[in-house]
Amino acid sequence: MDHEADAHRTDLMTLTRHVLNEQSKHPESKGDFTILLSHIVLGCKFVCSAVNKAGLAKLIGLAGETNVQGEDQKKLDVLSNEVFVNALISSGRTCILVSEEDEKATFVDPSLRGRYCVVFDPLDGSSNIDCGVSIGTIFGIYMIKDKDNVTLDDVLLPGKDMVAAGYCMYGSSCMIVLSTGSGVNGFTLDPSLGEFILTHPDIKIPTKGKIYSVNEGNAKNWDGPTAEYVNKCKFPEDGSSPKSLRYVGSMVADVHRTLLYGGIFLYPGDKKSPTGKLRVLYEVFPMSFLMEQAGGQAFTGKQRKIHERSPIFLGSYDDVEEIKALYASEEAKA
Repeated sequence: MDHEADAHRTDLMTLTRHVLNEQSKHPESKGDFTILLSHIVLGCKFVCSAVNKAGLAKLIGLAGETNVQGEDQKKLDVLSNEVFVNALISSGRTCILVSEEDEKATFVDPSLRGRYCVVFDPLDGSSNIDCGVSIGTIFGIYMIKDKDNVTLDDVLLPGKDMVAAGYCMYGSSCMIVLSTGSGVNGFTLDPSLGEFILTHPDIKIPTKGKIYSVNEGNAKNWDGPTAEYVNKCKFPEDGSSPKSLRYVGSMVADVHRTLLYGGIFLYPGDKKSPTGKLRVLYEVFPMSFLMEQAGGQAFTGKQRKIHERSPIFLGSYDDVEEIKALYASEEAKA
């Protein structure tokens, strides 16, 4: 038995401990943010458990309704949404919630209101549930100035105004990747302890990567800059090796790989969906926030409706610079 290794395991940096350490750096803090995060973590544990036994519990079947995006809602989608809505309201620290699954924003009862707004996709990549591919929860947190007079406009803010963003990936392991505005950290769930343990401290995305991630099935509908960029990935003109294509079709899984290994994730607008397909508020903004906190870049539009969609290019700084240059060149010709 490796007693030395066991000794090291007795001083684990849990997510809760990490957040409390960060809180201690702000003497004026009342602990509200820490309490809110603990409720999000609880929601992630609940959904992780449900995902793991989805097939056994027959949770995979369709719920018989479609969400506001016109997509079939699966039972696990509905359950996940209820879990997070209930967890966030019961925290007593939120005043407005925006979920992909709900057509309208949820305004918390005044007696339970706090200072925060949470925007979230409770179960991203749910079309992959049946085949066991990694799926996840994406969330972003804003602070509201006046919780007693909150309006929808208080949510329609730039992604840079978020105070925190993160995602929880349910796959071969359950992992929360979180940024509170000072770097990015990854925590993996230890099932034996029921705790998220810091396993990926201070994540930094490589400046340039060898992987590109895009749905090439849409290639015939792409605009010029996207088509040109992907062609350069396959047939580099500088004599370097081609980039490898990796695409899961679950945003959490694709962005997670991009964050750790470098490269670029592309979900452009095209002839079928000129404004893109990913939602700005609870998919594009949180993932862009994380990528920039890890030293990468994100390039997107500036729509401002709670279910607005947008193209998105995010990943390693140099890779995103390349596609930004192609779009700038095309704009200059126009």
